[in-house]
Amino acid sequence: MGADNRPLLRRVGRAAAITGAVGVAGLGYASVIERNWFRLRRYELPLLPPGSPRLRILHLSDAHLTPGRKMLIDWIRGLEAYEPDLVINTGDSLAHPEAVGPFMDALGPLLDRPGAFVYGSNDLFSPQLKNPARYLWRTSKTDYNKRRVPDLPWRELGASMSASGWLDLNNHKGALKANGLDVALAGVHDSHIKLDRYEDVAGPADPAADIRLGVLHSPEPANLDRFEADGYQLLLAGHTHGGQLCLPFYGTLVTNCGIDRERAWGLNGYGDAWLHVSGGLGTSPYAPVRFCCRPEASLLDLVAPS
Repeated sequence: MGADNRPLLRRVGRAAAITGAVGVAGLGYASVIERNWFRLRRYELPLLPPGSPRLRILHLSDAHLTPGRKMLIDWIRGLEAYEPDLVINTGDSLAHPEAVGPFMDALGPLLDRPGAFVYGSNDLFSPQLKNPARYLWRTSKTDYNKRRVPDLPWRELGASMSASGWLDLNNHKGALKANGLDVALAGVHDSHIKLDRYEDVAGPADPAADIRLGVLHSPEPANLDRFEADGYQLLLAGHTHGGQLCLPFYGTLVTNCGIDRERAWGLNGYGDAWLHVSGGLGTSPYAPVRFCCRPEASLLDLVAPS
């Protein structure tokens, strides 16, 4: 190779080294710092009848818990300090066959408060190693076509939450009292694994309730449309991880379901209802990174119009 090409090769080599260093630094930030940089989002919605007391809802989702995640467990336990009136868990709580006990420990004193839950696909089926780039052109729904037998202790998880008085809303309706208010709820099992049966909860929401909540794991528009049409005022979902890997000034790349990117996380209008999609608290243990998408839980203060 001629000497005239050596300066060019040195520049190319330096550029490659810098690019590699930036990549390693970004991966370290995404896997060590941001993945454990939990935040609590707060919202206020004037949805209650005049003269009603505040109803504070804590929305948890997508913990994907493994027994060793002590920082996450401790952070969830600390949410009791915000004194929620109602806790809603929209699924994907597990990522390990021995995670039920740690997850119940994480909930801790929150279990003494009124609550309700639905399952996500990863409460039934353990995470598997896969190419994350596939999410750019397809969802993970087809990954479950060959997985028929659940291998995670979802029954134990549900029994533990139900034993604490939380409502199992997997294709069920329910009602409870929270801070003196009548709350009507309906939920569906996870549409991502084709276990949702909206027909089991179909029909107008209780008009006498002070607030009507629709609960689901994956925010598929087909189910959201039906909840909204039946009169549920606030719809709560998870599943998307807010995109998990987002781009600055662009946001969510993929939602892994039918919801649009603009509503992949946070609070947005949905017809005559409000939709809150949690960005979630965890990740698959095979993709333990978050970028521009911090793990989160949310407090939604429902109030009477001023």
